[in-house]
Amino acid sequence: MICNLCPRHCNAERTETEGLGFCRAGTLPVVARAARHDWEEPCLSGTRGSGTVFFSGCTLGCVFCQNAVISRGVPQGKPLTPQALATLFARVEALGVHNINLVSPSHFAPAIFTALRIRKPGIPVVWNSSGYESPAVIEAAHGLVDVFLPDFKYYKASTAAELAAAPDYYQTALTSIGAMCRQTGAPVYDEYGMLVRGTLVRHLVLPLRVDETIAILETIARELPPGTPVSLMRQYTPMNGVTAKGMDRRLTVREYTRARDALFALGLDGYLQSKEAAQSVYTPAFLDTESTRLFDDL
Repeated sequence: MICNLCPRHCNAERTETEGLGFCRAGTLPVVARAARHDWEEPCLSGTRGSGTVFFSGCTLGCVFCQNAVISRGVPQGKPLTPQALATLFARVEALGVHNINLVSPSHFAPAIFTALRIRKPGIPVVWNSSGYESPAVIEAAHGLVDVFLPDFKYYKASTAAELAAAPDYYQTALTSIGAMCRQTGAPVYDEYGMLVRGTLVRHLVLPLRVDETIAILETIARELPPGTPVSLMRQYTPMNGVTAKGMDRRLTVREYTRARDALFALGLDGYLQSKEAAQSVYTPAFLDTESTRLFDDL
């Protein structure tokens, strides 16, 4: 296929196993981990965990990515047909988790949607993405995805260009997140406080860039439906030898406090993180025994 699936519009050829576009991926989904995860927002992890399925590769490619071992270069992991992927989703569901959490799925969207049409899980399906999405992908997710979990990362074009080579990120993400909110409607929680339908927006506060965080929070308050929950993340951890200014350290207490105070002042609902979240121990392992034990015979 000639791919223009994501906002980069690479117009690149992708076979089942190889790709010449930005994501370097073929069309068959490549999975690097399928396991219970207990460190998502409380309304997703709950008491039984979130059933995360991590896909290799990425359409955004932030230079500081904590999952860089699988998000960069040629995707590593288990290539799966849609039928095999549907079977994997069923195995993850059988773990007793609250939801099927698809992490970095966008570049494999057609095959993932086919898998969900083969067998729709009996628990909510979460689309956990960078927010850098094509409107066509969001539209195609209708009836298949229950919860959108997008990042809203960058405000300035210069920051998005420096950290993700995506100067169009802000307007692209705002448009796609708005489409997600319209598709899911207002958040719906079950009797245990678990999110079963809706859009929860994540924002990672970055060192020396709190003014951009505040601008993004103001955008959420102004442009997205009232009651849209926000996860204000504090977990930035220096990785990968990033040389961008300020990115060689964690957030200061003052920086996160400014961001938190803006969230409160704008009357936004959602979640905060403690400083303990900024540890690499919370980054899951990939392609180890725990990650791949559900892959047998797929």
